[in-house]
Amino acid sequence: MAIPLTEAALAQLPDGVARPSYDRARLTPGILHVGVGNFHRAHLAWYLDRLFALGEGHDWALIGAGVRAGDQAMRDRLARQDWLSTLVELDPAGLSARILGPMIDFAAVEPQAVIAAMSDPRIRIVSLTITEGGYFVDALSDGFDAAHPDIRHDAAHPDAPRTVFGMMLAAIRARRAGGIAPFTVLSCDNLPENGHVAARTLAGLARLSDPALADWIEAHMAFPNSMVDCITPATSDRERTLVRDRFGIDDAAPVVCEPFRQWVLEDNFPQGRPALEKVGVEFVADVARHELMKLRILNGGHAAIAYASALLGHHFVHDAMADPDIRDWLIALETREIIPTLAPIPGVDYGAYLDLIVSRFSNPRIGDTIPRLCLDGSNRQPKFILPTLRDRLAAGLPVEGLALEVALWCRYCEGATETGEPIAPNDDAHEILRRHALTARDDPAAFLANAAVFGELGADPTLRSAFADQLNHLRQGGVRAALTRYRDAR
Repeated sequence: MAIPLTEAALAQLPDGVARPSYDRARLTPGILHVGVGNFHRAHLAWYLDRLFALGEGHDWALIGAGVRAGDQAMRDRLARQDWLSTLVELDPAGLSARILGPMIDFAAVEPQAVIAAMSDPRIRIVSLTITEGGYFVDALSDGFDAAHPDIRHDAAHPDAPRTVFGMMLAAIRARRAGGIAPFTVLSCDNLPENGHVAARTLAGLARLSDPALADWIEAHMAFPNSMVDCITPATSDRERTLVRDRFGIDDAAPVVCEPFRQWVLEDNFPQGRPALEKVGVEFVADVARHELMKLRILNGGHAAIAYASALLGHHFVHDAMADPDIRDWLIALETREIIPTLAPIPGVDYGAYLDLIVSRFSNPRIGDTIPRLCLDGSNRQPKFILPTLRDRLAAGLPVEGLALEVALWCRYCEGATETGEPIAPNDDAHEILRRHALTARDDPAAFLANAAVFGELGADPTLRSAFADQLNHLRQGGVRAALTRYRDAR
């Protein structure tokens, strides 16, 4: 019979399950993390767990926080487990389980509670995994979206904010009033220059109501950029059953992930930081090239296979990668159009990195799903595909493969697979995307005319021509023919 996960039950867990070797009662908080989802626990929490096991950094324990309704359910699940989580690494050579113990509390999912937790002088880092859409980036200008309704609300009601950035501002004001140094803001989201984006959003919101505070933030606060990487599927009954049946643990919120993770981080922490270099984090002066490599090759690769695989009826990523047409399309697109846009990084072989990505995508134990990769395309495409397109167009280079990726997304947005199976909406802009996609049946340029996604790029004549050509081939011959046509092109 499975053992419910709690602090008291740790000694009863089966042999082979790693558990905290440190005294959790002696941990004190140093980091408040907003967005306690699977990726955070497979990444930041995992690194801290290993550091604490070395007997170091025990004043850097985690306090969780959330600002969305769904965060309350996560808080409730973790509270029953004394903030513990089971992490299972899905290594093809054999599964392993580890109980993560760095989290010691979770602020109530209510703005004033989060503000109070951020105001605690022990908190020296506020870290974020709030998804790409949580940073209020204007797709047209790629700058701060000051017109967003939630931003307008927080600017008008700074003492009753809705957004995490509004809560940070309230905490910063409280800390300044109490003579407490500001925390460092550490974004762990997949965004180009994620630290700079976080800084722009926080200062931009401040400037709407308190320009002097905005100036102070820009002068005195740190926002290090970081590159994070670990494929972490969503948790379902499949994962809960795996943890129960394989490891004898009843965990309401387990995490499964691949046996690979990477974290490259700029070393800019004025109030100190945990010694994460001792557990594999790479600290650099400028993370931009590592970040771009990952965003374009891995995240761009996910986008490349997502819509083609969905239209062909694949559900799991590893099944899609076992399809030669999908695998060959991915390698061809990466090799011809994505990797050539990257500047060299000393000591990094892009070809070897691509081989690693292909191997990671193909891991059958991960159980990552194509629907997850297809989520939120209106936010992900502008981050992972369109910048590569923009660079190639500016250099006068061919964009047939990237245009095909956009055409596959367009075809997906129509809402049905090639066999007519309905595709469930999975984007906040679903209705707008579908309308543009259906109009593109007669006028391909209509899809690119969605300015909220494509901005000025949608008017580029080279892209319009390539996109219309690829969409036409998709409609005439289907997905497989379009993929093999690109693969076989010389």
